[in-house]
Amino acid sequence: MSRYSAAEIEKNWQEAWDKAGIFRAQRSKDKPKYYVLEMFPYPSGRIHMGHVRNYTLGDVIARYKRATGHNVLHPFGFDAFGLAAENAAMDRGIHPNDWTYANIADMVEQMKPLGSSLDWERMFNTCDVEYYGQQQALFLDFLEKGLVYRKNAVVNWDPVDMTVLANEQVIDGKGWRSGADVEKRELTQWFFKISDFSEELLEALDTLEDWPAKVRLMQENWIGKSRGIEIPFERTDGGDAIVCYSTRPDTMRGASFIAISPEHPLSRELAESNAELAAFIAETRKMDTTEAAMEKAEKKGLDTGITVKHPVYPDRDLPVWVGNFVLMDYGTGAVFGCPAHDQRDLDFARKYDLDVRNAFYMPGQEVEVENEALVPAKTEQVVFIDHFAGIADCTSQEGIDATIDWFEAKGLGTGQVKYRLRDWGLSRQRYWGCPIPVVHCDACGVVPEKKENLPVELPYDEDGAPIDFSIPGNPLDRHPSWRNCTCPACGKPAQRETDTMDTFVDSSWYFARFTAPHAKAPTDMAEAEYWMNVDQYIGGIEHAILHLLYSRFFARAMQICGHLPEKAIEPFDALFTQGMVTHEIYQTRDGNGRPVYHLPEDVELREGKAFLRRELRDESGNILFDSIGQSLTASEVEIIPSAKMSKSKKNVVDPVNIIEAFGADTARWFVLSDSPPERDVEWTAAGAEAAHKFLGRVWRKAYELSQMKADGVADLDQSLQEIMDSYQLGINALDDELMRAMHKTIDEVTKGVESFGFNAAIAKIYGFFNQLSKSKAAASVQWQAMQVLAQLMSPMTPHLSEEIWSMLGGDGLVAQAPWPQVDESMLVEDTVTLPIQVNGKRRAEISVPKDMDKAEVEKIVLTQDAVIRALEGATPKKVIVVPGRIVNVVI
Repeated sequence: MSRYSAAEIEKNWQEAWDKAGIFRAQRSKDKPKYYVLEMFPYPSGRIHMGHVRNYTLGDVIARYKRATGHNVLHPFGFDAFGLAAENAAMDRGIHPNDWTYANIADMVEQMKPLGSSLDWERMFNTCDVEYYGQQQALFLDFLEKGLVYRKNAVVNWDPVDMTVLANEQVIDGKGWRSGADVEKRELTQWFFKISDFSEELLEALDTLEDWPAKVRLMQENWIGKSRGIEIPFERTDGGDAIVCYSTRPDTMRGASFIAISPEHPLSRELAESNAELAAFIAETRKMDTTEAAMEKAEKKGLDTGITVKHPVYPDRDLPVWVGNFVLMDYGTGAVFGCPAHDQRDLDFARKYDLDVRNAFYMPGQEVEVENEALVPAKTEQVVFIDHFAGIADCTSQEGIDATIDWFEAKGLGTGQVKYRLRDWGLSRQRYWGCPIPVVHCDACGVVPEKKENLPVELPYDEDGAPIDFSIPGNPLDRHPSWRNCTCPACGKPAQRETDTMDTFVDSSWYFARFTAPHAKAPTDMAEAEYWMNVDQYIGGIEHAILHLLYSRFFARAMQICGHLPEKAIEPFDALFTQGMVTHEIYQTRDGNGRPVYHLPEDVELREGKAFLRRELRDESGNILFDSIGQSLTASEVEIIPSAKMSKSKKNVVDPVNIIEAFGADTARWFVLSDSPPERDVEWTAAGAEAAHKFLGRVWRKAYELSQMKADGVADLDQSLQEIMDSYQLGINALDDELMRAMHKTIDEVTKGVESFGFNAAIAKIYGFFNQLSKSKAAASVQWQAMQVLAQLMSPMTPHLSEEIWSMLGGDGLVAQAPWPQVDESMLVEDTVTLPIQVNGKRRAEISVPKDMDKAEVEKIVLTQDAVIRALEGATPKKVIVVPGRIVNVVI
């Protein structure tokens, strides 16, 4: 083969790797283990460039660690349950099982050409009965240990998808998939007791030194530890006191109202006889209750007519309002409002004409609040106004602490440490998920299924007829032969739980299952003890909170239940969050002015402008026209700045097309080289073409060297040691120069790979290859340099590297070759460049041996033309040589 043919090369070496079985992971006593894992994908049916980037990052690490003598586990699977598949079944009239497994087969077929060093024998999908059956066993163990329970709770209900939604699945008050107005309903739900681990999960963040600081901060904020106080406010009508929780009791002087949640017991009690309040509560149940949405939403309230006594100033009564901004599941569901020092409270007070009074000022700024609340940081100094605890000038935090101490001493409140982290509701009212393994018996109540009866499998049909997903609601509710069962405790007729588990459950322990994917228990402790922890975890920043937090909880729960070793309580030793792959959006407009998006392959770029490659037609074959009557091919396509690849905007690049056109190595090289992996990378056709051209140049250089061997060039028979000996004797300066560059490149690429600086490592490879291409060193030296280059490129471009390694006579597979070692002596520079200043002004520079005597350096400096001209015949007063740094000539 006399040209670079990616298609031929890549197929050949993938077959060679498979035949050798080099990526199969097995325990070994002879090597240190290394477990690298990328967050596994949802089986949408097509891979995208985000997949290419994510799995290439992990593959570089896996291949590098294998080359450095590690026993590597690098598995793969699919996060396959979820509402998306069920909705697809409804839309297409396909069973979600069939849709999901067909997509998985397609995506595996698309993934394999990338050449990732994955152990495909360990692959599983979360919808596999073997997997979710063990998940059910975990549930029963958690239930036995008190880590899961059932209770009534107000939930987000999607009336179209007819399922509970997590807060994160409610967007602007609407279901994330259906777009329907979400309602609040009270349902009996299953919960994991993650809140019991709040302090432990928070404290352990300090041990995760190899996690991004921003991820640890996001988790810290989500757990939300706060020290505050519960204060009972006495009702003036003699009713039960309203207990408020506050983290800023230092603002008590400015309290002007009480706000309670629409779900507070008092709100519900009053709503029974107050139609206006009942309507208000019903309206608030349609709100998006995520923190971001609550922050943006208009603050609304309703005066209950009830008042309470101020606990410090008993002559002041405070009105009690129901506020749409108060959440029942944080604190006590009741807060006191201090408008002067909380912007939300100030907006509410201005809207409803409530009192605003300061509790403190900033030093020297005794100004009453108008439209902006005074909210100093807790570390800032403030001046309190007649504070009841006797404090004056201090920080806000000191004021908080003193206030809590005063309230407790007076018996007016109780200091509390609280967390924002709530228990994890796992119940979902849908079919395509892991069935919850309990039954409901009239005689025995809620009864766990016996483990010997697991797995509780999802039914594929309804008593022989295909399940009809066009009927709204959960098909499990109307499947009598599946739902109806016998009680495991008493043997009487009972009914199965028809809720299935949240898909976050499926992805919260898969890392442990990969250590023994076919074990007859959730894990095999011997395998878990060997392979855990995950040494390097890689995935998107969008999973920085819930997935990672839930996985950390699951690891603890599994350890408690005997399924993981103690060391795996924190399952991911190191975490890397990669950026997105972006692309320009190409848009025209139809006859009604609505946007029409176009795939990149349908667009031609000419001189900075974009044009369609062909006419666009509707479903009937008619040519589409733009808003001024021209055929869409005649119109220039509007280019919208680069954004995250999106199917709806069609700014997606199909990796399959790229692989077919340029090869997998080009795709891998481009996504690694264009920008630091933690940042977004913009995919461009020009960038891909440039990457392909460079790889072609590398192949051609290797081919030329291989032909020199075939042509019998004599010095190619020298051994590496003979070549090294010649450098040490200083026989050939050109050889020495290339060898020094090679060892410097080994050093820099190694450091780059180990620090996830892949783009920096690739930049060093570019530089070294350019030097190699121009080198006049002996053929044998170039030969050795080219073999090392193949090794350095192997994690990034494994197929091309194998081909070069083979052409140049490397032993075995480069994928199994040890990583090249740096000769530290070759990194030591023998010469040093010294700038020359004359009277403080730089005039020239010289390169001299590093250990040259000062007197000899002075002689050379005074012979330089630039120095002679600057002296103008004068004799220097002195010449100052600073070894290794600079030479100063003073006239």
